[in-house]
Amino acid sequence: MSLRTHIEQAWEADVLPSLMDFVAIPAVSVHFDPEWKANGHIDAAVTLIRDWCAQRDVAGLVVEVHELPGRTPVILVEAPAANGGPADDTVLLYGHLDKQPEMVGWREDLGPWKPVREGERLYGRGAADDGYAAFASLLAIEAAQRAGLPHGRCIVLIEGSEESGSTDLPAYLHALKDRIGSPSLVLCLDSECLTYDRIWITTSLRGMAAGTLRVDILREGVHSGSASGIVPSSFRIARRLLDRIEDPDTGVLRLPELHAEVPADRRRQAAELAADIDIAGHMPWVDGAGPVSDDRTQQQIARTWEPTLSVIGAEGMPPVASAGNVLRPYTSLQLSVRLPPTVDPQVAVEALERTLTADPPYGAHVTFTGTNAGPGWAAPALAPWLDAALTEASTEVFGQGYRALGEGGSIPFMGMLGELFPDAQFVITGALGPGGNAHGPNEFLHVPTAIRITECLALLLRAHATR
Repeated sequence: MSLRTHIEQAWEADVLPSLMDFVAIPAVSVHFDPEWKANGHIDAAVTLIRDWCAQRDVAGLVVEVHELPGRTPVILVEAPAANGGPADDTVLLYGHLDKQPEMVGWREDLGPWKPVREGERLYGRGAADDGYAAFASLLAIEAAQRAGLPHGRCIVLIEGSEESGSTDLPAYLHALKDRIGSPSLVLCLDSECLTYDRIWITTSLRGMAAGTLRVDILREGVHSGSASGIVPSSFRIARRLLDRIEDPDTGVLRLPELHAEVPADRRRQAAELAADIDIAGHMPWVDGAGPVSDDRTQQQIARTWEPTLSVIGAEGMPPVASAGNVLRPYTSLQLSVRLPPTVDPQVAVEALERTLTADPPYGAHVTFTGTNAGPGWAAPALAPWLDAALTEASTEVFGQGYRALGEGGSIPFMGMLGELFPDAQFVITGALGPGGNAHGPNEFLHVPTAIRITECLALLLRAHATR
């Protein structure tokens, strides 16, 4: 049986049924579910993936679950070298099993924990981000062995806190450092593709700094007719504080600690991408709306190498339908700041806290708490063998060569691994493409792309073993 045939048949018969079961598990990340252990959903996802991996026909396969006290577990899978591959040269394949929360706005017949196969799409939270990674990684190893392709020692690491900034991962990287070894190649399936007709390789990822801005002005709410004009609105104070860090007209962030120089090669890459791809055209705009800038090159730079602020949550505000004429005592806003790849996230958090809490207007009580930060990542230059292998794999599987792009999201694991293994080569890719809507409603996995990426992984394992 050919490599492609085995992968296609296994996806239909083995992967998709289990992946649909995975979607049905509300394995929300620890940041969004502090009671994750009691609720049991993360553990259920771990059990499902562990059991599926353990059943694969891979020579010498070892599947383990590790759980440090108070931390979400990780799955570690080891497959020794096969078919003449180098036993002392390690490939690390990475994915995660925790998920973003439900989000509103799902199509009436869909839902976050309701797996629905619709043509080429598998709808539901976590299939594309990033539940398919474990299945694709193990299947790629299995298919390579069956086809007689050599591969080196493989370690598959599936973590449980990525959507919370990989807060638990550093402890495992330390605890398992001897098992992991020193990989010379890292394959990660947690990124996106701008089209479904080739492999897309991520060359950079933004970091993140987040926290909760809270403004208290009263001990309790009071009648707005009695108090307004005397008591300032906590929302207006919060708005003024946000203006300290962001220009409200342009969206440009004001703090120098949040900025970095954009490398010349990344600017060239952005221009090349802009000439072919209308990234803004992929967004689900309402009628008449449009991007911050009409310059497509600037759009790509802005989403990959410039800091941005998003207010992603709020408390202290009643629903519109039940809002009374009350001047509210406090406003609490959850802030998410995306950072350029080379910015120190801890320095960024400290700058945000210092700026937001200094000299509060009207003597209001202002705090910036619950902070978390994750590093960005800038890829090292591709080795000639890997550049050639990517071109060959993408051409053989998709019919045309690969493309590279900077990515606006975060995978904290990459920054951590880049520091631990500065000499490793990285392939950051994924099946999350146009309309896939990770973290939002109607998230879906494009199944044919996931199948093709699985085949590409097997070919990259061969290229690594024979370089």
